[in-house]
Amino acid sequence: MTTYRQRVESALDTWLPMTTIQPIHLHEAMRYSVFNGGKRVRPLLVYLTGAALNVNPISLDAPASAVELIHAYSLVHDDLPAMDDDDLRRGKPTCHKAFDEATAILAGDALQTLAFYVLSHDKNLQNSDKRRLEMIETLALASGSRGMAGGQAIDMESVGRSLNVAELENMHIHKTGALIRASVKMGALACNVIEVNQLEKLDHYAKCIGLAFQIQDDILDVESSTTVLGKAQGADIAHNKVTYPSLLGLNQAKQMAQELITDAITSLSDFDQKADPLRWIAEYIIKRQY
Repeated sequence: MTTYRQRVESALDTWLPMTTIQPIHLHEAMRYSVFNGGKRVRPLLVYLTGAALNVNPISLDAPASAVELIHAYSLVHDDLPAMDDDDLRRGKPTCHKAFDEATAILAGDALQTLAFYVLSHDKNLQNSDKRRLEMIETLALASGSRGMAGGQAIDMESVGRSLNVAELENMHIHKTGALIRASVKMGALACNVIEVNQLEKLDHYAKCIGLAFQIQDDILDVESSTTVLGKAQGADIAHNKVTYPSLLGLNQAKQMAQELITDAITSLSDFDQKADPLRWIAEYIIKRQY
């Protein structure tokens, strides 16, 4: 994990404009938002999926960087006063607090577009143009109205409303799950030869861990603290949001997360020991404390 984190951060440092380049204030905000900590789970999934399929890591740097740039942009915008109105992210002031609201909006916009520039321009991506386009398509769909942005819209429309489990699951399959599924799929697409059956099983794995990731976030919002989380604990309750613990109860939410992880690991049964890190990160997702 440390090796891959260092690898993606080195790649991100290369792609992000330096703070000596105009507009300096905007580039400072972009770098602040990307290099303010974070688990780098999505890039890790790109690298680990590729490793399970014997992909050279040099072909994974672009999709790993791109998905993290999209994730960083989404957090900057989610934290804005018009969205979740959060003051802390990873224990530090959110982008609009550290800079200003207008700069935060522009930083998010610029991070999003940079992601697609990386995918379209990285000369080290050792795949056909068709595969490169498939990666761009995958990330675009996962980020837009049929993915992450759509999930955020559903989330905002659901504040103060009663949701059932199916509606809550649909929201998070889009809001959180879409980008996690895209991470795994892009790692798989970096493999020049992959069977449809393999791709389907990896996608099922990603769907399961994506939902489990959100359930664990909901659980931590109840059980953890602001200091450990690096963001305001109890924010979901304060914003009157429906969560898995509020709908199912804490114990049943934990049980559901564990069942999803078991299902995810089972879907990798046809993969050999090279997929063990994918199995490990699935367990990590529901054992993490922040």
